[in-house]
Amino acid sequence: MLPKAKTMYMTERGFTRLEAELARLRNEERPALAEHLQDASAGGESMDNSELLLLREELAFVDGRILELDDILKNAEIIKRGEPDGRVHLGNTVVIQMTGEVPETYSIVGSAEADPGEGLISNESPLGKALLDHAVGDDVTVATPNGEMHFRIVAVT
Repeated sequence: MLPKAKTMYMTERGFTRLEAELARLRNEERPALAEHLQDASAGGESMDNSELLLLREELAFVDGRILELDDILKNAEIIKRGEPDGRVHLGNTVVIQMTGEVPETYSIVGSAEADPGEGLISNESPLGKALLDHAVGDDVTVATPNGEMHFRIVAVT
């Protein structure tokens, strides 16, 4: 028996973004690469072996990403905004602050759409895990490779 696939939590926005990427890869990038490779392999283009290898590698990468996106979307569970109980849940946006620092705002999402630079952190990341189930005013400690970091939860929406 195959192991149960991991549930991939994501917002509606993240799901839509991944669906669009999958459609682009399937309908535009992969066909263009395959056609280019077929033309080059048939001698229609003068290309040396290293260029052909690069083209094959790029096609393999696109095929791999298509399989990955298929798997993610097949196992996706859309998350809604977390419960309005003042505690941090998957789907909430939380404002945290280190003493003397500027507050930072993050939305807690699944790993498939995490992008810390965009303020989206995974519920599986050290910070995401540490914040879950805490409330406004709670002090939270996060273990990082560079030592512990201490935050206070300022707001949860």
